[in-house]
Amino acid sequence: MNKNLEIDNVDIKILSELMKDAKTPYTEIADRIFVSGGTVHVRMKKLERMGIVRGSTLDIDFSKLGYDITAFLGIYLEKSSMYEEVASELLKIPEVLTIHYTTGNYSIFTKITCKDTKHLRDILHNKIQSISGIVRTETMISLEEKVNRPLQLS
Repeated sequence: MNKNLEIDNVDIKILSELMKDAKTPYTEIADRIFVSGGTVHVRMKKLERMGIVRGSTLDIDFSKLGYDITAFLGIYLEKSSMYEEVASELLKIPEVLTIHYTTGNYSIFTKITCKDTKHLRDILHNKIQSISGIVRTETMISLEEKVNRPLQLS
């Protein structure tokens, strides 16, 4: 927090409220933290300009849309210098939800979602493992997600 003096406790309170529910109206947030609705609006614009707030997303239960498999994939690269090239190819696969450049055993760690094991196999064999630079992959299927929450700012 100390790295950026433009961020203060009001900004943190606004972000904390929006992380609980991004659809909360600015006027309601203003009432909760004792500032005007205009202040919340101006502060949010500032946080967007600074790149702290990058947009908003929907929290979707993919299983209710027929995507019953969530898997994590550790990817070994031929050379670590191929990361950007491989990441751009992974971005083209809609089932790939996250891409992380990591330390440790894997060069890349991803989260993917699929309809079933047949769909997962198809994604792995026909899309991911055919990307140039990927030597091998290790797949871990999630049995349950217990927590998926934003960081609590203080």
